[in-house]
Amino acid sequence: MVLRLPPRAPAPSICLSCLFQLRQSSLPRRSLSTLVQQHPVKPLRAVKAPWKPSYFLSNRSLSDDAASSTAPPQLLPHRRRQQLRKTLENADDPNAPLPPDASSLLSTSSASSPTGSLKRLLYPYLALSKPRLTVLVVLSAMAPYALYPTDPLLATTTAPTLSALTLTFLTLGTTLCSASANAFNMYLEPAHDRKMSRTRNRPLVRGLIQPAQALAFAFGTGIIGTTALYFGVNPTVAALGAANIVLYAAVYTPMKRISVVNTWVGAIVGGIPPLMGWAAAAGAGSVEGAGVWENLAHPGGWLLAGLLFAWQFPHFNSLSWTIREEYRAAGYQMMAWKYPKLNGRVALRYSLLFFPICVGLWMAGVVDVGFVVDSSVVNGWLVREAWRFYKKAGEGGTAKKLFWASVWHLPVVMGLAMVHKAGLWRGVWEWAVGREEEDEYEYEDEEEEQQAAAAAAVRTK
Repeated sequence: MVLRLPPRAPAPSICLSCLFQLRQSSLPRRSLSTLVQQHPVKPLRAVKAPWKPSYFLSNRSLSDDAASSTAPPQLLPHRRRQQLRKTLENADDPNAPLPPDASSLLSTSSASSPTGSLKRLLYPYLALSKPRLTVLVVLSAMAPYALYPTDPLLATTTAPTLSALTLTFLTLGTTLCSASANAFNMYLEPAHDRKMSRTRNRPLVRGLIQPAQALAFAFGTGIIGTTALYFGVNPTVAALGAANIVLYAAVYTPMKRISVVNTWVGAIVGGIPPLMGWAAAAGAGSVEGAGVWENLAHPGGWLLAGLLFAWQFPHFNSLSWTIREEYRAAGYQMMAWKYPKLNGRVALRYSLLFFPICVGLWMAGVVDVGFVVDSSVVNGWLVREAWRFYKKAGEGGTAKKLFWASVWHLPVVMGLAMVHKAGLWRGVWEWAVGREEEDEYEYEDEEEEQQAAAAAAVRTK
């Protein structure tokens, strides 16, 4: 069956003449006021929306009271975090607690473990070694070992290269020597450690380990570490490792309660591990056949040691400023509370020293010229924070900013140095495309010249 729609009614129409007459006709006109009086505007009724303002926010953090006009507005979470961070940076409370170090965390974990468990037995000894500081010491020895000017990496030559076995003994020996020095330090200072929030959680202070056990651990790791360096690396590195233990435990530790010179002695302790790595590489991969002491005369090793020496001051001076009152109460002679202006000046001076040290590494042939450019950016960042620390005398959060800048500065600079090692990219290029044949011809010509000279010398005889 087919449905048929009814016919549509014709639309009304009007001719143009009639439309013109209607337009010309006089229609009654009323003013706006008359219209308002005849049709007054009714007030709009307040309609309560079925939703809340918090529905349209990124999170539902605003309550009905906070959204009302009578209550002050509540900040969003990210705004509250920014405000809290700014408040902490501007806080000048010298007694503000610092984040716990690795030794404190290990001591807490050991104390909370059941008696006789592995954590209860081993963690106190691991805390004695100050793991984070030990890792930094080991890395500062490994980087110069890798930067020693031997044959370029991946180069297609038969020249001797650095030994992986020597690097293993260097890492093991340096780790044990650092653990020994730190254990001696804790053994000598439990009475002073309990006076500071930064050190009162150490294993000897909490009684997690006996002093005799700590002393045995210190002697044992020191003897094993120096022995590994002597037989696995060379005598020079072993002597440097033993000297660093003595310098840290017998000179730096007691001097902290005598004079502010202790900071410079501690900086020397930090500068010895790079020399250990350099001397290890000199004995393992010396192409020229020179002795270890002759290779220590190369300026590269001393420049790397100077880099670690200079780094200690912006790092430690900013750290000690945040707990200067605790150092004063514990009887430690630190620049942060005895000579605050000197504390800032020294941090700034040694931050500026990074520029000539990095240039010197390039001039000594340890790195290429690209390292000078890249390191200048990082050094400039550290100098800017050191300048603010000096100018504001540590106030306004400048001490914490300099401290964290120093924490990032050292690994970035050492990493850039290894990336820009002299001849590294030439070795990669030769490995990828092969050595040019001209070099082979040059070597053959040199051999022929040497043979001809030897034959001529025989004939003259």
